[in-house]
Amino acid sequence: MHISVHLLADAPAQMLPARELMAFTLASHIILVPLGVALPFITLVMHYRGLRHQDPTALLLARRWSAVMAVQFAVGVVTGTVLSFEFGLLWPGLMGRWGDVFGIGFGVEAWAFFLEAVLIAIYLYGWRRLKPRTHFLLGLPLPAAALLGAFGILAANSWMNTPRGFSLDSEGNPVDVNVWKAIFTPMFGPQYWHFVVAMLLTAGYVVAGVYAVGWLRGRRDRYHRLGFAVPFTIAAVATPVQFMLGDSIARQVFHKQPVKFAALEIVWETDTRVPEYLFGRLQEDGTVKGGIKIPLLDSILAGFSPDTKVVGLTSVPADERPTALQATIAHWAFDLMVVIGSVLVLLALWYGLVWLRYRRLPESKWFYRSAACAGVASVVAVECGWIATEVGRQPWIVYQNMKVAEAVTATRSSTLWIMLGLVIVVYVFIFGSLLAVLLKMRTRWRLADEQRAAGEPAEAPEADTPYGPRSEAAGRP
Repeated sequence: MHISVHLLADAPAQMLPARELMAFTLASHIILVPLGVALPFITLVMHYRGLRHQDPTALLLARRWSAVMAVQFAVGVVTGTVLSFEFGLLWPGLMGRWGDVFGIGFGVEAWAFFLEAVLIAIYLYGWRRLKPRTHFLLGLPLPAAALLGAFGILAANSWMNTPRGFSLDSEGNPVDVNVWKAIFTPMFGPQYWHFVVAMLLTAGYVVAGVYAVGWLRGRRDRYHRLGFAVPFTIAAVATPVQFMLGDSIARQVFHKQPVKFAALEIVWETDTRVPEYLFGRLQEDGTVKGGIKIPLLDSILAGFSPDTKVVGLTSVPADERPTALQATIAHWAFDLMVVIGSVLVLLALWYGLVWLRYRRLPESKWFYRSAACAGVASVVAVECGWIATEVGRQPWIVYQNMKVAEAVTATRSSTLWIMLGLVIVVYVFIFGSLLAVLLKMRTRWRLADEQRAAGEPAEAPEADTPYGPRSEAAGRP
């Protein structure tokens, strides 16, 4: 019988449904994270442009993006709160034993959520009710609050990857907690900046993709050109930076988590002159099927020399490393993320070269088709990054200190499967409602633009906010 079958047979029955439930809610929540973290910054850049150049089109875009920001934040709070509860409900062993060490990260995130909610409310309400400069200045803390939330989550996750800041007593329980060391672990810096830049470029490509679709449908007025140019420029600048940060974090994983690196690169035996496999499949006997083999490249990428020794999966016992299937999943996720990142770099270079040479936006339909796909592709890359991070760490929930099987709940597996079904139904409703609201907002905005273009009086829908005085036009039956 294969080793992975033995390991699965020894796992608690609750582990699979608990993992599936956590994976589904995390994968759903992370779709909203880029807009939650980076859209405030992009909106304020557009807002600043509008004030600096007295540009009503830029101010109109900023107002509309602030409304989208508020709607997605509300949904993000719901999905994020569910994840917070799942840590305690699904993984009581983790929180019960280690919560005192790394739980401060969740506390920081909670305070950041509250702060961001207040700031978004003030910013949204302030349109046409505050002086322009005062309103803009009150919006400036928004990106900082968003980054603070990311700080809390990444502090907790990086601690799980490289746990520090505690000692163990005779019974194996953590004591003498050093909060600063628990927060600023060896992987915190690389993970945090890699994540932040990923959110920035993803949000930029997602927002620009909306206007790229409009360009392809013939809407080539200044509103759509500006709505595309600002977020796409931000994303294009961030893309090569992210590529370098990605290379840096991969090298940090090589040094700090060599077994995870072996899983990401499907390296079976510790050796030098290790080849790189693109999209190969690791077998139980250590062979690799399929994919493209590039001799020496893995050693070169890891240490800039073909003689660099790369630790293999067999350097640790079978129950302390990912299974062949888990390694393959992590490897494919990692490779797909790198491929998407490489294509986005080429797209950013295309945009930059056209701008530097002609001082205008590209005119090729293929460019805008690619830009329209870039938003979806970047979200897929973010999902792949989390899959590589979490699956590559298996079987550890706290690296080299606690396994997933030790942390899982004792709740019956049938109950967990029912919970998963209910969560899927609820999330379909939540995201369906979000899509319906966004489409309704788009329809209202388009109608207002058409009325304005025809010379008819039209009150911009974003002038009315949930808690502000409604205009006479909006108040009519």
